[in-house]
Amino acid sequence: MTRIDFHSNVPDVLGYVCRLVRKAYGAGQKVVIHGAPAQLADLDARLWTFSALDFLPHCGLESPNAAVTPILLAATTEGVPHHQLLINLADQAPAQFASFERLIEVVGAGDAAREAGRQRYRFYRERGYPLTHHDIGQPKGDAA
Repeated sequence: MTRIDFHSNVPDVLGYVCRLVRKAYGAGQKVVIHGAPAQLADLDARLWTFSALDFLPHCGLESPNAAVTPILLAATTEGVPHHQLLINLADQAPAQFASFERLIEVVGAGDAAREAGRQRYRFYRERGYPLTHHDIGQPKGDAA
């Protein structure tokens, strides 16, 4: 069964995804990032400039190199060659999410993003998936 983690209240979604991808790639995982085409184009630019010390090899699903590239940007999950880690940036649950070992739902800090995230959380919960939640925007430790 797919392991599903929610990372919510993320103030800079694309910057956060770059850090997730760097960590996953460093651990040898193959990653598919699912989202809207415009959002994926912005992420593509961020991945190239994210870190001067890290090379994060990525391409779009439509690329002839998709099967051999460890990080894919995909507006659809149909026909993806990798099934380890799926990162979802879309407002809906991705099709074929159950074919992945792990799914990370990244939820922004805005009201609309939080509501869409809640709907996806209910969707997975109603289907019996075990869910883990990480509130990224919440300070760690006591503020007192």
